[in-house]
Amino acid sequence: MDKIKASEVFVTIVKQGSMIKAADYLGMSRAMVTRYLNEMEEWAGVRLLHRTTRKQSLTSVGEMVYEQSLQLLEMAERIPANIPKERHQISGLVRITSSQSLANSILSVAICEFMQRYPLIAVDLQITNQTVNLVEERIDIALRITNHLEPNLIARPLATCLSVVCAHKDYLVKKGIPKTPDDLAQHQCLTYRFFGRSLWEFNLGDKRYSVPVGGNLSANESVVLLQATLKGAGISLQPYYSAKPYLESGELEHVLADYQAQPMGIYAVLASRQNMPAAVRVLLDFLVEWFSSSSHWLGLSGKGEL
Repeated sequence: MDKIKASEVFVTIVKQGSMIKAADYLGMSRAMVTRYLNEMEEWAGVRLLHRTTRKQSLTSVGEMVYEQSLQLLEMAERIPANIPKERHQISGLVRITSSQSLANSILSVAICEFMQRYPLIAVDLQITNQTVNLVEERIDIALRITNHLEPNLIARPLATCLSVVCAHKDYLVKKGIPKTPDDLAQHQCLTYRFFGRSLWEFNLGDKRYSVPVGGNLSANESVVLLQATLKGAGISLQPYYSAKPYLESGELEHVLADYQAQPMGIYAVLASRQNMPAAVRVLLDFLVEWFSSSSHWLGLSGKGEL
């Protein structure tokens, strides 16, 4: 039996807390999980887990084997897994999830460039602002914009997302132009349900401002709020990459330009680093490279312009 696979199963049993949960996580039958564990214990010559109907715990030898298994899996991950030398030979399907704003402004360009470089790789892009279970939904990479990643997530940083407060000139003519963050309390602020719904944060030099905001429209997609802003419905906090074309055309005006809205991180979140398919690995590496060097992204990143 494959010792690397057996080690992966053993580590998963320990992390998940039970063989049933490990079987669900790995997509295996419980009988197969039990078989791998039995093989591990046979190789070790002793029991690795204390098991009862209610809980399980590592034996002293099990703790040692667990650490060795982690090391083995880490070493195995660094070994190329039959990746073709020519990029045009790499094939497979990669499933990605992303917000609509990031998909519209960024991924629509990045993924097209990627597919030109790797023509045999298919990409299934799922647009949602909901946090999905990567294993259950069979997602390979989830792109998330956040400053609050769960500590147990496997995430690779891609870039920084700057935001801008903006409004249509017709709205500003009617309601006035906010001069300080505190002035936002007197305005219709279009709020994003998953970020800053009632509190917008700004920096001005060493000073930090946290301002309660509110209005009669909130949404779970910033693209909807952007369209409402263009209609003069109020003031919104938008990713700079979404607002830039409208700021340049004059359709929107940058409000509170002296104040820097809280920046956020853009991350690629993975279900696992272990046994990563070649197609997933090359797409992940491509995104890291693309965000650091693409003229399209650098032109929309807002760095040096806000």
